[in-house]
Amino acid sequence: MGKVDKGIACSVQGCDQIALRSMSGSKAAMAIDLMIDSANKRIYLCRQHYKDWKKATKDDRENERARWD
Repeated sequence: MGKVDKGIACSVQGCDQIALRSMSGSKAAMAIDLMIDSANKRIYLCRQHYKDWKKATKDDRENERARWD
């Protein structure tokens, strides 16, 4: 049972919602728009901030996947 299942809060400053996803700090730092402390090893995001992260990093993630094809 991980921290997300236990109900950890979102890592974005000013957000008090329950986290839905977790990811590495370096991966989360790809999105400049989110106010996240990237010094942490794991970042926890609520539904809305995960959606914002996906939109902000869409081009970067597509380029990363294309590199492996």
